Amino acid sequence: MFQRGIRGAITLDSDSKADVKNAVVELISQIQEKNNISPKNISHVIFTLTKDIKSVYPAKIAREEFKGWNYVPMVCMNEMEIDNSLQKCLRILIVINTELAQNEIKHVYLKGAAKLREDLK
Repeated sequence: MFQRGIRGAITLDSDSKADVKNAVVELISQIQEKNNISPKNISHVIFTLTKDIKSVYPAKIAREEFKGWNYVPMVCMNEMEIDNSLQKCLRILIVINTELAQNEIKHVYLKGAAKLREDLK
């Protein structure tokens, strides 16, 4: 079994608890569906947010909205500030234990974040 990272990102319309919740639920739901992962196979999760998102912790939402995620180690951090980078962007790295090869992992980039990895379409 290997540890593999699943990346994803999504942009938000606003920094509200409702928008962050919707983004977290949409992003994680798609990642789980496309990669057929179970929380028991997750090693840890790292969320990064641009500094214009500060209304709620994405990890708190994940624990509340997804069954089994209450035992998954998670951390939230600020993204680096780079000139002309996306605003209101939430990124995720889910590290899983799996037999999948790197090229079998399905990364998920939604809304304005789709332009971050156009090579993965």
